Amino acid sequence: MKPQLLKVSNDLVHSFSSRQDKVPYINNLWHYHPEVELIYFKYGSGTRFIGDSIQHFKSGDVYLLGSNLPHYWRFDDVYFEDEANNHADASVVHFNEDFWGSTFLNLPENLSIRSVLEKSKQGVEITGNDKLHIGKLIENIIPAEGPKKIMLLMEALMRIGGSKQVKQISSLVSRVDFASSENDRINAIYNYAIANFKNKIQIEEMAGVANISPNSFCRYFKSRTRKTFSQFINEIRVGHACKLLIENKLNLKQICYESGFHNFTSFHKYFKSITGKSPLMYQKTVFK
Repeated sequence: MKPQLLKVSNDLVHSFSSRQDKVPYINNLWHYHPEVELIYFKYGSGTRFIGDSIQHFKSGDVYLLGSNLPHYWRFDDVYFEDEANNHADASVVHFNEDFWGSTFLNLPENLSIRSVLEKSKQGVEITGNDKLHIGKLIENIIPAEGPKKIMLLMEALMRIGGSKQVKQISSLVSRVDFASSENDRINAIYNYAIANFKNKIQIEEMAGVANISPNSFCRYFKSRTRKTFSQFINEIRVGHACKLLIENKLNLKQICYESGFHNFTSFHKYFKSITGKSPLMYQKTVFK
């Protein structure tokens, strides 16, 4: 899908950008930028779109996204309805791969940093105990000044590079090759699907949103995302189901219908094909 090019702001006294976001609507769109993104969600949950991957994100998560990798952090609705009791808190670092000079990454001592930046082209999620330590490093980058700021970024990247608790996210390498005129259409498709995934969505309905014919919509969507619209909407539904399983407030039958599935067979089938686990096994893995 066509992401929007985002201009990352930077000041004149720092070589890269770092900030703390405490509202859920910052960059709340499908976008990309030439800078690498390192992000730590201290508080917040929602649906993450990274390349061709759609999953749930939650408090404590840490991600490293390569240059020009399209992504979208869509916070749950509750963060927009009740910001006083459900506030977002994300620490974000953006940097160009060569901000420290064209030869720095080619030094033999920096092999681990070069390697992790290469992996970031498909997006990297840090898991397990390592994400807490790396999250703290990201938080500390923001107030740091002088050489310490660069040293903390290097330490975070080295920690990611040396961790065995990381996993690739997208099956596609960073790429942006769509016409800018498609932005409005693609954003309309995304927003409508996210707002209505609990309902049965007909192709004719989506074609109307995209303002193209039903037959054209199917080809259009597949050519841009390398997946069918049915796959796309089921990934959103499974991501929502993962969130509900983690919250552990509803039984499986309630989760099935709250996530937009209309029978248990479909729910189990798509959940296992997307996550590799049954719903109950996924929940046991989270709480073990």
